[in-house]
Amino acid sequence: MITLRDVEAARSRIAPYIRRTPILSASGMKDRLPWERVTLKLECLQVTGSFKARGAMNRVLAAAPEEIRAGLVTASGGNHGLAVARTAHVRGVPATIFLPNNVSPAKVEKLKGWGAQIEISGATFDEANEMALSFAARSGALYVHPYADPLVVAGQGTLGLDILEDLPDLDVILVAIGGGGLIGGLATAIKALRPTVRVIGVEPEGAPTLHASLAAGHVVTLPEITTCVATMAARRTDERLLAIAERDVSEVVLVSDDEMRQAARWLWFEAGIAADLSGAAAIAALRSRRLDIAGDANVCALICGAGPDGIA
Repeated sequence: MITLRDVEAARSRIAPYIRRTPILSASGMKDRLPWERVTLKLECLQVTGSFKARGAMNRVLAAAPEEIRAGLVTASGGNHGLAVARTAHVRGVPATIFLPNNVSPAKVEKLKGWGAQIEISGATFDEANEMALSFAARSGALYVHPYADPLVVAGQGTLGLDILEDLPDLDVILVAIGGGGLIGGLATAIKALRPTVRVIGVEPEGAPTLHASLAAGHVVTLPEITTCVATMAARRTDERLLAIAERDVSEVVLVSDDEMRQAARWLWFEAGIAADLSGAAAIAALRSRRLDIAGDANVCALICGAGPDGIA
């Protein structure tokens, strides 16, 4: 689907439009994690509040001017929609965002702040996505897929380059999974440069999209989604992303919505980090004690999205 060269090209393309997010050692915590070296990569501090700014910007900057003249359209659980809305603002074109009805109200308010046209329709991402595709066909707006576009995946992969520069002795990284674009791009970049790093995916028990596909050996369309986490609620991944996962992802662990909620509260209490539930997924996996990671490993937990879920 993509190569390291695609990720490096994306990094050069989007550099003026995104920020280099910081890392934070998970030391000095009251409720300690059972590893001495855990680092939080705070991509929740990225523009719009998530890594999605990378992929959306790369896709649109690579488009010809006539492709975006009628604006941008997408479907999203929230974070990708914010990234597309902000990208449209930067490029001076309109954006229309289709959202499932379980989208976070906080993300809807942020979308309004970016001036996007918001359409809430359907119980799941897939239903909202059908509406977005129909709108693109009618209007001529450029459809920006949240995870199955090579340019989007390459943009997300730039995060892997940043992490390796931040943590040159990295052993393990934990990554939340929605449709699979983030882990696909990030794993491609990291494994190309540091093959020994373990890339571990984290999915909700109520949307085990990649977990089920890896077990079956082919892309599985889930019969239903039961997680409340709209940003991690795709019913299926992409065949090309599954191929990357089969090659580069060590394992996919499942966590409950409540474990993610407790992890978001942990992040807020321990470090004042306002993460959404997807942003807390990596911490939920670490706190579950279900992972076989050596005690002296250098572990990175990707805090991929911002939100008030741990504050209430």
